[in-house]
Amino acid sequence: MSETAPKSIADAPNRIRPYILSALRLEGAAALLEHFPRMDADAKKIALRMIPYGIYVLTTDDGKGGISAATVNWVTQASFGPPLVAIGVKADSHGRAHLSKGAHFGLSMLGKDQKDVAFTFFKPTVVEGNKLSGQPYHKGTAGTPILDNAIAAVECKVTSIVEDGDHHVVVGEVIEAYVMKAPAGRPDAAILELTDLGDNVFYGG
Repeated sequence: MSETAPKSIADAPNRIRPYILSALRLEGAAALLEHFPRMDADAKKIALRMIPYGIYVLTTDDGKGGISAATVNWVTQASFGPPLVAIGVKADSHGRAHLSKGAHFGLSMLGKDQKDVAFTFFKPTVVEGNKLSGQPYHKGTAGTPILDNAIAAVECKVTSIVEDGDHHVVVGEVIEAYVMKAPAGRPDAAILELTDLGDNVFYGG
């Protein structure tokens, strides 16, 4: 004997309710796609490129002789207590491979006159003695590489990682901080910015 079609989800047998809900969600998603026009790719790029960025060098050490250093700009403070920073790290990068919950990383801040350092770490890291791609460094309290000539730096312990997209969001708790060159004015005015690297240099959009 065939079953009578339910008039509502409440009338449906428990075994088929998940399928009905799934179908409704798909129908709703399709309706939304029809209602909203396709996003303008150029508008998206321009709008996202309006977000300002500082320039930093992210450093990691896997404890097995593998050291990485890369210029990054998707960085922000995410909490006062505990002090947290969030960084967008390329998913297939060497640095990302070194990072997992509980691991440590360093973040060296670059000053306005350090464009050359920023461009240096756009390329793979070359480790020679106490230098990373020609830049002198030392190990911080947590054992992460810190650039000697940076204007400031922090060492962080990874607390969580969001693995969405082609960059993963790494959240780290600041466990040590260093100021090698105290700013004369506002601290945020001392940092090298993405706009300082040239009119044709973008990382966003």
